[in-house]
Amino acid sequence: MIGPEPTPVPRSPKRPQRSSLWRQRDFMKLWAGDTVSVFGSELVLFALPLIAVQLLHADAFEMGVLATLESAAFLFISLPAGAWVDRLPKKLVIVSGDIIRAAILLTIPLAWAFGSLSMIQLYLVAAGVGIVSVFFDIANQSFLPELVDGEAISDGNGRLQASQQTAGVAGPTLASGLVTAIGAPLTIGLTSICMGLSSILVGLIRHGESPRPAENRAGFVAEIREGLAFVLGHPLLRRITACTGLTNFASSGIFALLVLFALTTLGLHQVELGIIMSVASVGGILGALTASWVQKILGEGTSIAVSALISGLSFLGVPLAVILPALPTLLVSWFLVTWAVVVYNIAQVSFRQRLCPKPLLGRMNASIRFLVWGPMPLGAFLAGVLGDWLGVTWTMWILAACALLGSLPVLASRLLRMRELPRELDLLGSDGAAERQ
Repeated sequence: MIGPEPTPVPRSPKRPQRSSLWRQRDFMKLWAGDTVSVFGSELVLFALPLIAVQLLHADAFEMGVLATLESAAFLFISLPAGAWVDRLPKKLVIVSGDIIRAAILLTIPLAWAFGSLSMIQLYLVAAGVGIVSVFFDIANQSFLPELVDGEAISDGNGRLQASQQTAGVAGPTLASGLVTAIGAPLTIGLTSICMGLSSILVGLIRHGESPRPAENRAGFVAEIREGLAFVLGHPLLRRITACTGLTNFASSGIFALLVLFALTTLGLHQVELGIIMSVASVGGILGALTASWVQKILGEGTSIAVSALISGLSFLGVPLAVILPALPTLLVSWFLVTWAVVVYNIAQVSFRQRLCPKPLLGRMNASIRFLVWGPMPLGAFLAGVLGDWLGVTWTMWILAACALLGSLPVLASRLLRMRELPRELDLLGSDGAAERQ
């Protein structure tokens, strides 16, 4: 080399400053679009069960069927959806998903206006939105590592979770007010505005994606197997997947009957239910804000195990609301549940996103969705059957106990003693070469 010997330049820190994401315009657009979209989702989450219970007088079994159809698609099409997402531009999938879901949801206020709203209509909408959400969620979770580098993924997930939980605070309160003012069907109709705006914001992202060339692709079935093998072949991911799947099985059953339980068994008003959900989401915001602090204090692996245990114990507060004062008991239990779930999710989602090669992200997330969201329709359907047979209260006790058992796979593992999670498979570099840290 000609010229004087260059002065050694110190290596830049591997973890960027938190403020760095503010300067990444594409991430900011994704963040804004995701926030607007989840506001719309919160309106649906609150208003749809109210339509079933208050307008159509659904019983426990019908509520179980409705919740089953909302998540059944994750059981049946997650794996092929992941292979498709890896072959398509993820931005296109996200934008299209928002537009299609808005169109499907608009059929509810239209059917209500013509006096033809029925449980069959709700079933069809729940199933349709669920199918689109499979592709949307897989693409949405796989897009973040495309926009930010590996060490900023946890920070990005924390911000997305904070926004989602903020929407969760305002959403139920806003939804309860809208339901009181204009009715649940029109409240759901307003979600089209939120999702339309979200599609515009994400559509403005300028990042160019490069889907794998056709000649580099294996067969469709082989690609699905590759995603499953990545998840099931890693001992820590297996434990995390088992914990998440068991907990989701129980929590989906609890949530399927929650509106019926709160309004009929506990005698709460819909406004009180909105307050419970909003206060619970404050716990989610706190979880998003404290997740990095919890990981620093306890360690990355330990935070996963401890937060899983706290969420499992907190689910017991739901049936305890029959014995103890209902409103404060549900407020405290759901606050703790959402705090622990967000801390858990930020740690484990960031771990697997950082660990996974970019070309495999869609299939990895699809495999995770299949294994951890696939049990959700089963849990919801079982809740409807047990609620009709044993009664809602006994069903809540059974499901809460199952949620607590779900923490065992991570508690009985080396995650409980791990301060740092491994990065041996950190393949987020553009050249796909392994980087050991």
